[in-house]
Amino acid sequence: MDGVLARDAKGNVLTAFLPAADTPRAPDDVPMCAALIAVWHGRELLLVFDRFRDGWELPGGRIDPGETPAQAAVRELREESGLHLPDLTLAGYARFRLTGPPREECAAVYTAHAPTRVQEFTPNEEISAIRWWDSTGPPPENAQIIDVALALRIRVEGA
Repeated sequence: MDGVLARDAKGNVLTAFLPAADTPRAPDDVPMCAALIAVWHGRELLLVFDRFRDGWELPGGRIDPGETPAQAAVRELREESGLHLPDLTLAGYARFRLTGPPREECAAVYTAHAPTRVQEFTPNEEISAIRWWDSTGPPPENAQIIDVALALRIRVEGA
């Protein structure tokens, strides 16, 4: 369970991906802190540019108190990209070993297929832009490699 599926330049590590089909419930040995969403339109993946982390990443974020991971995923996707896709599919759970401060966390990971390639976007204080990355080519400069690796793993596994 403590492998390295992907590592970013800051030393954060994706240690495992537990597919929902093989995992009857969320892991309870580490906090479930976030929800991430891989939105596909054909072979293109939606990425958002986070102003604070200065990079392209999957939409998603912290689960608010009283919120389910699915509710957080729908909310974060709408807040960060303008997309409202209420019928997300739980792909599984990602385990991370993070730095600053050192800790282990899980995230619920959802997937969806966008019926259209949305282009209209209004920047906000967190997200400055969105883009559709053609996954047959190299990731964009400043892409969060952990997010890209996770999205490709989900797509390959057919979740």
